[in-house]
Parts: sequence; structure tokens; C-alpha cells
Amino acid sequence: FHHGSHGILVELLQFVPPEDPIKISRLTLQNASGRSRRLSVTAYAEWVLGSARGDSAPYIMTEIDAETGALFARSVLGGEFRGRIAFADLAGKQTSWTADRTEFLGRNGTPERPMALELGGELSGKVGAGFDPCAALQLSIELEAGERAEIVWFLGQTEGREQARLLLKRYRGADVNALLREVTHLWDDVLGAVQVRTPERAMDILLNRWVLYQTLVCRVWARAAFYQLSGAYGFRDQLQDVMALNVAARDVTREHLLRAAARQFGEGDVQHWWHPPSGRGVRTRISDDLLWLPYAVIQFLEVTGDTTLLDEMVPFLDGPVLAEGQHELYFEPRVSEIRATLFEHCARALDRSLAVGSHGLPLMGTGDWNDGMNRVGQGGKGESIWLGWFLHTVLWEFSKVAAQRGEHVRAERWRLHVSALKAALERDGWDGDWYRRAYFDDGTPLGSAADPECRIDSIAQSWGVISGAADPGRRARAMAAVDQHLVNRRDRLILLLTPPFDRMPREPGYIKGYVPGIRENGGQYTHAAIWTVLAFAALGDGDKTGDLFRMLNPVHRAASRANVQRYKVEPYVVAGDVYAQPPHVGCGGWTWYSGSAGWFYRAGVEWMLGFRIRGAMLYIDPCIPRHWSGYSIHFRYHTACYDISVDNPRHVSRGVTLMELDGTRLIGRDNIPLAEDGEHHIRIVLG
Repeated sequence: FHHGSHGILVELLQFVPPEDPIKISRLTLQNASGRSRRLSVTAYAEWVLGSARGDSAPYIMTEIDAETGALFARSVLGGEFRGRIAFADLAGKQTSWTADRTEFLGRNGTPERPMALELGGELSGKVGAGFDPCAALQLSIELEAGERAEIVWFLGQTEGREQARLLLKRYRGADVNALLREVTHLWDDVLGAVQVRTPERAMDILLNRWVLYQTLVCRVWARAAFYQLSGAYGFRDQLQDVMALNVAARDVTREHLLRAAARQFGEGDVQHWWHPPSGRGVRTRISDDLLWLPYAVIQFLEVTGDTTLLDEMVPFLDGPVLAEGQHELYFEPRVSEIRATLFEHCARALDRSLAVGSHGLPLMGTGDWNDGMNRVGQGGKGESIWLGWFLHTVLWEFSKVAAQRGEHVRAERWRLHVSALKAALERDGWDGDWYRRAYFDDGTPLGSAADPECRIDSIAQSWGVISGAADPGRRARAMAAVDQHLVNRRDRLILLLTPPFDRMPREPGYIKGYVPGIRENGGQYTHAAIWTVLAFAALGDGDKTGDLFRMLNPVHRAASRANVQRYKVEPYVVAGDVYAQPPHVGCGGWTWYSGSAGWFYRAGVEWMLGFRIRGAMLYIDPCIPRHWSGYSIHFRYHTACYDISVDNPRHVSRGVTLMELDGTRLIGRDNIPLAEDGEHHIRIVLG
């Protein structure tokens, strides 16, 4: 961050070391005023140390640590975080301080114009209990004309005092530039693993670093953003996120697969979400959560070939089973003494998902992927057509894994269920021009042409294609209906469903509580919109795939001042939703904390550019707009570097006619063997 005012040039650098809970801020001042200056520098933070500042503030104690001189803060409220030490420190150079927010800001004061700075003078040194708590640390500095100075500010939290002291002593003596180089190198390793260059600069900007950063930092690590601050893991949520990291950070993916498996009960169901470190969370009747574990495991195995993952031993959870008529229960489960392989965890998830309703379709429970449809099947009889496609996908692929491990009985049972499922989906899922979305408990269809609301829902169409299970003729008709009814090119939106829920007598769930055209209720829910892109890519329609991907790219929503004013949110991260209801059409909704970031990355890299690693083999099978003349990819595989050029002289959307590795033509194969070292060049020609 750079700023200049009154002859003083200011640069603020902020970063977090990878292994320690400390934020480093380095303020560099340069006196460009032509005369000597005396300045005061004040660092300020407001302590929360809980879920809500208003609740936790009365219980926060502050003090100046006698050994380091840093300002310490701790909460005396109960819970797993009680006694932890938060700290603020100007590298030991602070000359005055206060922990009283009222003193610093003043009555009706703001951080932009704090009273303490308006009045001047030193801060009072107040610390202790009973204040509206903050950390305000101050020092004075004299700068001669042209002179530069650096001030370092540390902010962090540790389990106890000694850990805080050790951390401060270590970083007070550290070389900030060396620390920054280390952090930069680590980020380059992850975010630079795959770099693309296409005819569309906006696409490159998002795929090269930004959405992968959004996925890893916000979704996997922080699990918090401006719109959600819980820090909880969602069972289906982070499992989808880490699939985008299979190439760039496979260790992160592997670790989370095991973490998620450990949140499964012995009966096969899972926590819908949970809070670390206690593990308190909610047990529900939501039907799709548990299936994302075997699905994500399949994706990991395909990319890495690491079958040892399946033999990792993971404990189950123990806890009360939901009673008849009980939809959910929040509690802290016990870690069971029973452990099983990750394969067994996945198998129990699949075995638990085989129950069907009167149409032979999977039971919807209190919601499938769309949590807002929580009343469609709450009576235990409603069925989900989308879940049918998804279950078909997972069962079919995981039956192969079971057969390879000698689990032939399970594999055969799953394959038979796949066959029955496919027949039921075509028999009772098809509505005439598209696939229905679900059946209510009483057998009434949802997502039918006869419905006044939610006549068509995108994910029942897109997953019919993604799964590869839908009838070829019907899948094309279904996606044509999506294009006709759900793609709004004028406003650059891909809707989840239409018309929105509003006045229909049946209650689908809390989705109806959203204003029509907002979020899941008929707005653009970007997560599902990306699945539409995947479906058109699977159909081989590169022009439509590219067109819709471009519509979803937030960079284009900042192309003009009018677009910026309409969109209103950050254009460099993917928003979870975009409004479709006047007068807010085109306004961005929930940003940063959105699972759509990982899917956006995969849509671009895997489905459009066709870049897929399968063990030690590389497959390139793109689906691109015909007007593209080509594109290139640079990626690292272990210590090897690969430069890939894809030429499209005949302006087709897909179809590889030539592959060359280091100048040698590869004949009779559709993949490229990867070496673990050296520099290599791959040439692909489409035609």
C-alpha cells in the first residue's frame, strides 16, 4: 500500500509467515518535504477474541508484559479459547499506549479521526479490565530531509504467555525482507504451478493465481470473509474446494480428505458442518453431504494415482442418532474407538445413500445440494433428481475402486443400483423438454413445465450431462432449455432456476424466504452456473462454453464505470451470487467465501483448456471457442517444467490431431508421459 501526504511518502507492507500465528506490518516512511520532520506513528487494533465484539468485550483483560513490553490481551470467558494470549507490539519501540478504546477514539469518534490524535500528546498507558478494549501503541520519530525509516508492527495470538514471548523475541530480531522472500517463494510454488496464456486476458488474470488464492486462503484456511465469519468447516464445502488443489497443493487436498472422513458417524452419515477445535457441529438429514467424500477421493486418485490414501485409518464419530421427526441436532460428538480405512468410510457413505422413494429415485431428506429446499423431502418420502445424477456418478466410479480392492460384492451391488437409477431417472425424471428437479413428499413433481414457479432448475440438467448418464438426445434438449430459459445474455446472468419461488402453495423450504431473483431463489448462484459451463463443455460446444465462462468472469463486470457501480463488489474474486431482481440486476452478492472459486478454476483449466493430469500422464482435451487460434500452458511437475503450446489452425472447438513431446511425434496414444525433472516442450495441434 502506498500513500503520500504533506511531503511524507508512506509504504505499508503486510504478510503472514507460513508457520506462525503472527501478522507482520512494515511501515516505511520517507521524508520528501525538504526539511526535518518529527512524526508520531500509531498502530491500532480492536480486540474481539470471540464471535461478536459486543458480547466478548466486557470479558477482555489487557496488560503490558513486563518481559517484552508488548500489549497482551486475553478473554476470561469460558470455552476452548479461554486463556489464549493475543498481542500487539511495535517491535518493542512503543513509547506510549492505551487499551481504552474510548480514550483513543473519543465520544462519537472514528478510526478516521480519533480524538487522541486530534489532541496530541502521549497516550495514557491505561490497561486492565473494565475498558472498551483496544490496542493503541505509539512511538515518535525524527526524519531529516530525504531520510527513510522503518517501523514494524506485530499482531498475533498464541496459546499462552511464553509462546507469545518467544514469538516476539524471534520476530523482533528477524530480517523482514528474508521473511518476505520466503513467503513469496511459497506462494509462487502453489499459485505458479500452472500458468495459462489464452486470447482472453481476463481469463488469464483469474486463472493465474487469483481464484486459486481465493480457494486456498479464504475457503480452506480462513473459512471466513466479510459475509461469513464462522470459521466452520462445511462437509460438502471444503471437499469441493480442495479438488481445485489436486495439482497445485495435493498435500492440502490429501490432508483435508482425511479430516473430512473423521467427521463421519459410524452409521455412515456426517456432520453437515463443524467447528474446530472442539468438533461441535450439526447432524442432519441432508442427503448429499456424505457423497462428496467418495467423489472427492475419486478425483484425488485420478490426478495423483496415490492409492495408499485408501488405506489410511480414520476414526468414526459417536453421538446420538436423530429421532423420528427430528431434522437436525447440534452437539459435540465423541471420537469413536472404531477406526476404518478411508475406503470403508467412503463405502459406508455410499451404502447409506441407496434408499429410494416411490419413483426409484434417491431420497432428498432435508435438502440436497440446495440447502434451501429443506422442506421438499422432510417427511422422508421426497426424492431428488439432481441427487440421482450425482449418485450415479459416484457409484459408477467408486465401484471400479471397490473391484480393484477385491470388494466384488459391494461393487456389484453398486453397479446394479446404477442401472436401476438410470432407468428411474429417464422414466420419472424426464419432463418432456428437460429433467425435473425433485418430487415432494406427496409425489408432486418440482421443476416441471406445468409449475408456475421453478419450472426448470439448472443443476438437474447440467449433472445429467456431467454424469454422462443422461440419454444423449435428452441431454442436448435439456441444455438447450437451460440456454433458452436460464441464460440471460442481456444482463450476463446464468440463473439457477426460473421463475423464482414466491406464491406457490407448497413450501419448498427457506429458499422461498429469499426475495425472488436473489441468491438461490432465481438469481445467479455462481456455483451452479459453473456446472452449466461444464455441461456445455462436455457436449463439445466450445463457443457456448467460452461465452458462458466469459459471462461468469467478474473482471468483465468492472469494464466500465457503469458496470462497477452496478456490480458493487470485488472484480478479482468470484462472487457466490449475482442478483437478477430489478432494480438490483447485476449487483454482486456474497464474495470471497464462495465454493464457486474452485469450480471456476477447474472449469477454465480442466474443462475449457483440457489440462488433466492422471498419475504420471498428461491429457490435453480442450473445448475452446472456435475463434481462438491457440493458447499455452506452463506447469511444474515435481522438479520438471513443461511448456505446452496448443495450436488451432482450423478453428475447431475440440479434437487433437497431433501431439509432440520435445520434438518427437507421439503416435497411437492420447496421453503424454511426464518426467519428474528437466525442461520439456509439448506441442498440440487441434483439427
